[in-house]
Amino acid sequence: MRTLPIGLVTMAAVALCVIVMGAVIVVVTRNGPAAAGPLVWPLTIALLLNLAVILEGRRRHRELARRLRHQLDSTEGARRLSIKDPLTGFLNRRALVEEGAAMIQDAAQRRLAVAMLMIDLDRFKTINDLHGHAVGDSLLARVAAEISSELPSLSLAARVGGDEFGCIFAFNPADPQTVQRIAERLVSRLACPIDLGDASIHVSASIGIARSDQERASIETLIRAADIAMYAAKEAGRNRFSWFDPDMARVLHARNELESALRAAIPAGQIVPHFDPQIDLATGQLLGFEVLARWQHPLQGQINPDRFIPIAERTGMIADLSKSVMRQAFHAARDWDPALTLSINVSAVQLRDAWLPQKIIKLLLETGFPAHRLEIEITERALLKNLALAQSIIGSLKNQGIRVALDDFGTGYSSLGHLRALPFDRIKIDRSFVQAIAADPDSAALVGAVASIGASLNLPVTAEGIEDLAAETRMRALGCARGQGYLYGRPTDAANTRRLLAERRLLSAGTVAASAERRLAS
Repeated sequence: MRTLPIGLVTMAAVALCVIVMGAVIVVVTRNGPAAAGPLVWPLTIALLLNLAVILEGRRRHRELARRLRHQLDSTEGARRLSIKDPLTGFLNRRALVEEGAAMIQDAAQRRLAVAMLMIDLDRFKTINDLHGHAVGDSLLARVAAEISSELPSLSLAARVGGDEFGCIFAFNPADPQTVQRIAERLVSRLACPIDLGDASIHVSASIGIARSDQERASIETLIRAADIAMYAAKEAGRNRFSWFDPDMARVLHARNELESALRAAIPAGQIVPHFDPQIDLATGQLLGFEVLARWQHPLQGQINPDRFIPIAERTGMIADLSKSVMRQAFHAARDWDPALTLSINVSAVQLRDAWLPQKIIKLLLETGFPAHRLEIEITERALLKNLALAQSIIGSLKNQGIRVALDDFGTGYSSLGHLRALPFDRIKIDRSFVQAIAADPDSAALVGAVASIGASLNLPVTAEGIEDLAAETRMRALGCARGQGYLYGRPTDAANTRRLLAERRLLSAGTVAASAERRLAS
């Protein structure tokens, strides 16, 4: 049986109450209070019952209204959650796409353009790691407030990623400086320290800008264009903005293709070691080689390391690449003359790995290459990332008999402090100083000073980039012990290096004998 609606029952009870009350009044008026007694009591009871029904109906009506309001609030809350980021109050990406598409269409009808700004905080992960996620969340909320304060009215702002924001607003296409001024203010404002009470955080932002009248595209394409421009701003040095240019998309596409090819090239053995000779400047004796990574692409030929090493570092492939090159170099050099050494560069990314010494030692054991013939080169800039961890890694390497050199000395910061704090075996002077020494007296003075420092600390100095006899003479006169550069030959692969060593009789006796036997047998 269906239940009658509460409102209908309540209205009927009110109507009945009015009728009963009217009846009581009529009876009392016509017969008097004394004579009407027997009739008034039943009517009074009916009146009270109706009042009870009315009060219960009112209570039930209020409860129903409360439930309805709660349901409406829950529905509205769910709707807000579906379109808003709870941390910043900004739209989410889906809502930005929906409302941004409508804004583009409306702006086109009014002959306006739409600017899309993608804002990404620089090195936000480092802030999260150092201060914790709670501070990171507080920072994001403050950044959102700073962004809102700089945007024009009727703008849309969204949090589209962890520390990435998207903003869209209409502007007069004849006055793009309006957009540029907003971007400049955002870059300047976000570069200022942000006080979070317990911590003052220094952060900056990279901003990419795209405009709808030039791209003539959907909101998704506009977001992608602004995103590409934002990454271009990061690569240009961060803490700046960049307008989208179609060439950026072509560069990004080429880089992505190179990245995909690199992922396949490392396990395929296409990244091979080349060996750059290192010479004793006093005697001309060959002392060893620096190992350089070269990519022998099956279609493109040799690819410059300046193109693929940054990609390997950015994508985390540098560890596998370095391991592959080291393994090949150790295999190639284990039967060379025992006096010959190998120098191998370690990137700043690899220095973040506390297990790096164990990985290198494992490779030495697997290939049979002696630890005392290996020298690890570390750039001074790499030390700045985490000096304490670098000290631990260098100490572990030294304990295993591996030597460590400070590479590109003079291009970083606090060089003398590093020489005191870390047990280096050698200093390498950056090639830029060596090659400029003929025309720049300051470079000559710097090289001389470095050589003097090395002598006082018992650290031999290697000069890179020696390309002619005049440079060699200068480096020898300034006190450099070892030289490296095109004067002594260009870096070559393992096979050509082996031929060079065979000509100089610098292969081990067992290897030479085995080679002679193979020639006789053939």
